[in-house]
Parts: sequence; structure tokens; C-alpha cells
Amino acid sequence: MLLTPRQSSAFARATVQDLGASRIREVANVGLDRGDVLPFWFGEPDQVTPDFIREAAKTALDAGDTFYTHNCGLPALRETLAAYLSGLHRPIDAGRVAVTSSGVSALMLLAQLIINPGDRVVAITPLWPNLFEIPKILGAEVEQIALRCGQTWDLDVDELIAKLTPGTRAVFINSPNNPTGWVVTRAQQERILAHCRLHGIWILADDVYERLVFDAADGERACAPSFLDLAEPDDRVVCANSFSKSWLMTGWRLGWIVVPEAMMADLGKLIEYNTSCAPGFVQRAGMIAIARGEPVITATVARYRAARDFLHARLNAIPGIKAPLPKGAMYLFFEIEGRDDTLALCKQLVRDAGLGLAPGSAFGPQGEGYVRWCFASSIARLEDGVQRLERFLGAA
Repeated sequence: MLLTPRQSSAFARATVQDLGASRIREVANVGLDRGDVLPFWFGEPDQVTPDFIREAAKTALDAGDTFYTHNCGLPALRETLAAYLSGLHRPIDAGRVAVTSSGVSALMLLAQLIINPGDRVVAITPLWPNLFEIPKILGAEVEQIALRCGQTWDLDVDELIAKLTPGTRAVFINSPNNPTGWVVTRAQQERILAHCRLHGIWILADDVYERLVFDAADGERACAPSFLDLAEPDDRVVCANSFSKSWLMTGWRLGWIVVPEAMMADLGKLIEYNTSCAPGFVQRAGMIAIARGEPVITATVARYRAARDFLHARLNAIPGIKAPLPKGAMYLFFEIEGRDDTLALCKQLVRDAGLGLAPGSAFGPQGEGYVRWCFASSIARLEDGVQRLERFLGAA
């Protein structure tokens, strides 16, 4: 029997070879070694983790907290997370919460928990590429439905429900959305949940940005609508979250999952076979982040709101740029007239302008023609970036 080139040499399996490489990383690799580049390409703040969180990790390390923990996390952190979530949403029992080694790991674990090879999955895009590539790793087929762009980004729920046909295994929903800042409404969630209940479709909710919303009333604790506000404990709803964005902990790699309690034993097995457990000293830092971190979140939301408003106004004042207003997260996803190849554009911006942005094509075909700018930064730094973009476009 003749072997194909893929069979005759040492290659990864075809499904992995066919995955799309991160175009955000591809752009960043052009300028990571350059000190003159302003990097707005990653979803990361320009501030370090607050000192009281760092001190908690140091204290745990000094106490010798360097051993394995429970697969699903320290009981104290799971109780802390359950209380935190219950304060934001419906009551959540700690028996439904598992700690993970990052939000990315949380998403992969949830996909492994519910997705079979050959399953049909629907994803709302533009979307962070990891989320629609993960099901492909597991052999699922991913169908994408695009958000609509106007003054803000929005979802046509009728169009989504038409895609969620009987036999669909799951729908992946990231709200607040990376990269657009779209936030699902309570009414939209109610319709989606009712339809998914009717047809036995799983809802996989990526809630990583749920605390980064900008329409909360004064004095109200900022939080986006969540399926946890509506779902019964045994509904086919699973949620992933992370410490990265709300508590300025991107490099700590700590996340969590909420699932129906009947799935916890199987989830524990998956965690064992993926990472075994999250580091104990990092989990201790997570406990302190929740216990003392609300002022951090309040200050972060206020800072990002001001940065969003500034960048939105500045970009829309540039001829040829259309920048919808994001309702949440930390990104502006905007189009530049006549610039259809955003990967080439963003590489050129790095080389010629010292400006690091993320290409819209990284977020699925529906993202092509747009560029993502992370505004988790000081206004002075954003202004410098806008001036570089203006000079670049003026010289083009």
C-alpha cells in the first residue's frame, strides 16, 4: 500500500496540522524583540497584578505550598468561588465548581467533557480563535454565525436559533465578546436557553470578561448577564471563567468551571489527565484576589471605560475608520477603509509604525477587514498609538 506524504513521515495527526495558527502571535512575532513597538495586540493590561495578590502567593510559597492539590481545586477556593458566584448570580454550590490551570484550560476541559468526534457545534463570531479551534481538535465540525456591525455589535437571535437545529451538540457563546465587545442581553439569553432546552443542546459560555462591562449604573456592581442567572443546576449549561482579566492576573494561569454536579466526577478525571491540578500557591493568591479584589475590579472598569471612550472618539475622528462602541471586554474592533488584508496590514504597522494591533482575520472569516486594539492601557499610551496610526495612514 502506498503511503501519503502525511503517513510516510513523522507528522502530527491531520486534524492538528489543519488547525489555524494564531495570527495574533504571527503579528507579535514580527515585533516582540523590538523595544520601540507599542504592543496592543494581546488581551493584557499594562499594569502588574496588585501587590496584595502577589504577597499572598509569596506567603504560600514561603510556607512550603509546593505540592499537588485536589484535582478540582482547594476546597477553600471552591467555596470562595461558589460564594462569589452566588453573589453575582443564582446560588451556586461548591460541588459544581472546579479550579483549572487557566481559562484556556477551562475551555478545553469543557469541550472534552461534552464534544464527540463528528459533533456539530455552532460558534458566534468574530471570536477569539482558541474557542472555535478547540472543538476542531476534538474532531467536531464548527459552524459560525456572525454578529452584526452597526453603532455597536449585536446578535440576530432568530438567525442563531435557525442554526441551532435538532442534533446540534453545542453552541459556544463568549459574552462580553473578544474581539467585538458585544454583550448578550437577558432577553437574548432567555430565548437561547429555552431553545437549547427544547432540543438538548449544550450551552458553553465563556464568561471571562463578565466583570468588564461599561453600562452598570452608579454604585451597581458591574457584571454582564450570565446564563448562570437563568439556568437550573441540571441544565445543559457549562461556564468557563478566569482570574486573568478581572484581577489583572493574566500570567498566573488560573481559571474555573461551573458544571452540573453530576458531571464533576468525570471532570475531575479530565483534569487529572490534563494538568492534575492548579498550583496550590497560585490558588491561594486567587482566594485573596476574590476576598479583597472588588476595589481592583471597580477601578479597572472605570479606567477601561475612560480608555474606551477616548480611543473610540479618537479613532472615529480619523477619515476612513469606523469603530463601533464596545459594551464590554477590553477591545475596539474597527475597520479601516480599503484595508482588506488585515494580517498584512498589522505586520506593516509593526514594521513601519511601531504599532502592534491584532488582525481581524485571526477571529474567523467574519473578522477580516477589521483590526482589534486592546485598550487596557493608559490614555497617554493610547494617544501615542493613535498618532502612530494617523502618521502611517497619512503616509500610505
